[in-house]
Amino acid sequence: MDELRERDPEELVQPIVLRIDKEDPSTEDEGLSAVSRAAVIAYLQDPHNPDWQQWASQAFAKSVRRANPKMFAKVLEMYPDQMVSEVGKAQAVGLPPLPAANLPKLVAKLQVSGTELPKSDEVLSSTVNIAVNDSLQMSTGKAAAQCAHALFAWLAESDGQGIEEWLKVHAPVGIRHLSRQDFEALSERASGPVIQDAGRTEIEPGSMTAFVFF
Repeated sequence: MDELRERDPEELVQPIVLRIDKEDPSTEDEGLSAVSRAAVIAYLQDPHNPDWQQWASQAFAKSVRRANPKMFAKVLEMYPDQMVSEVGKAQAVGLPPLPAANLPKLVAKLQVSGTELPKSDEVLSSTVNIAVNDSLQMSTGKAAAQCAHALFAWLAESDGQGIEEWLKVHAPVGIRHLSRQDFEALSERASGPVIQDAGRTEIEPGSMTAFVFF
């Protein structure tokens, strides 16, 4: 199911491409961290671009798409100025906002649904962490988009000093999977908005999916 379904064709969406190597895959948490970082890094590269301003004034829609190593390399050739987010074995690149109905063919044909990465018992921790509501049983791709929403929402509401200090240490992002009860309890200490999903794919509208905490 494509996350762009039912969108206004003129709505701007930020594509984020996650490299999936079937032979040597990253862990799910590495992928979630890499995607969320990629979304923010792309914005910080050119925050005064009018397209970013229009996109941020909407629901900052994102579309996480997967690419095998060959296709990922082609995306980087098309967007050579975009910085790659690397976390462990995971690589992701965030692109500038584009009209939902007018994505480049190379990007448009990359799959959205069914993106899965293997889970790991190792906890990925940092000073900036994203809590994920594990009770929703989101796919890797869906959870990645929610993590990216949460990190950008935190960025948008943070003071410049906090962001500057985070960037100085290369913007690490930890991931914490929580039960519904623990998620709701920790949300009282959230450092940014608690993301509620629009319900276009996988989960019910209004479901609380992710937030940033320190």
